Amino acid sequence: MRRRQATTGDVADPVGNEASLDGWPDRTTFGDEPMIHDLPPVTGAWCPGDPVGDRRFLVLDRKVALDSGDVLDGVQIAYETWGRLNDDASNALLLCHAWTGDSHVAGRAGPGHPTPGWWETVVGPGRAIDTDRWFVVCSNVLGGCQGSTGPASPHPDDGRAYGSRFPVVTIRDMVRAQARLADHLGVRRWHSVIGGSMGGMQVLEWAVTFPDRVASIVPIATCLQASAQQIAWESIGRRAILHDPYFNGGDYYDAPAGQGPHRGLSTARMVAQVTFRSDNVFTEKFGRDVVAGSEPRGVVSNDQQFEVERYLEYHGDKLIRRFDANSYLLIGRAMDLHDIARGRGGLAAAVKRITMPVLSMGIVSDMLYPSYQQIQIRDVLSAQGGRAEYVEIDSPHGHDAFLIDFDQVAPPITRFLDSIG
Repeated sequence: MRRRQATTGDVADPVGNEASLDGWPDRTTFGDEPMIHDLPPVTGAWCPGDPVGDRRFLVLDRKVALDSGDVLDGVQIAYETWGRLNDDASNALLLCHAWTGDSHVAGRAGPGHPTPGWWETVVGPGRAIDTDRWFVVCSNVLGGCQGSTGPASPHPDDGRAYGSRFPVVTIRDMVRAQARLADHLGVRRWHSVIGGSMGGMQVLEWAVTFPDRVASIVPIATCLQASAQQIAWESIGRRAILHDPYFNGGDYYDAPAGQGPHRGLSTARMVAQVTFRSDNVFTEKFGRDVVAGSEPRGVVSNDQQFEVERYLEYHGDKLIRRFDANSYLLIGRAMDLHDIARGRGGLAAAVKRITMPVLSMGIVSDMLYPSYQQIQIRDVLSAQGGRAEYVEIDSPHGHDAFLIDFDQVAPPITRFLDSIG
């Protein structure tokens, strides 16, 4: 398999997850910034032989049985930790990343880490999640592409990338793998499990699947069950990848640079990026401004390009250099399949297993995971007598606000963690 190669065109994404407008160069200077000229890699996955960075690795000693009925052998989990586990292992926090995130919650961009930590200003000594107090863990999810076993990983039978042979995984499968990591680290019970978006789905699955191993949870900008509209948005991106002429049914890893499914993945990212932000933010940032020099003044043609178009292309082209198209498909499908009620006798029966304190957080301008879904989490848990509270982030930034408005996200989490005995 051809490995991902770092390029001079890589630019650190300020959030390293759902991309931010804050990483977009100012329009007055963008025309002077060098664009990415080299051929894109067939995959942006981390591969054996690439710089390890701050990752650690656990190879599971037993096979992993999946909800699909398939079994994976030799599963590797990439993870990072901050702080120290105390003597009674009571200070452990698990942070769960979103769709295109990874284990790099805190730390600089550098060899092995194409982006800085996605909660860099939240996690660290003296910060809201204080690593002088807490032992913080984050793992790359099963099926991911930044060190954990996924489609770009070598198959144990022949050493070639899994590609199309990699089975469907669910959020529940990801959580079971994380539980094996917790066993390895000596964490019997998390003080809290925290995450946003797909990370929030993992949080809820932890609470239902392993209620005795979780003292509290903080699901952010997420849902109990994926909605039809969420599935619809993701299906458009999947179609773009599947119809890329270089996708080759998912077996593209031996292709030369420039002949991977980068066009489909870039387009899928552009679609998703629209859902991550609000109309007001797009309008304020770009309006109807046209890219300088794209068309002579007063002339209308197909060559004219709006600034918002260039912004989407910019972030689409960045993702292909740090992510894998198969992992994008696999994780997106896991999000579609997310339903804590599946196989548990309905939603009411499932939520009865969530007995620990809950802080649900929503975003007022979130069009992808509207705040009513997080209010529902609070309401269904409160209705059964549990301790559940809801905090709303008043931000124009849409779904991405949990990765941007740290001044609103961090204080409620700090207060909540302090309140858990």
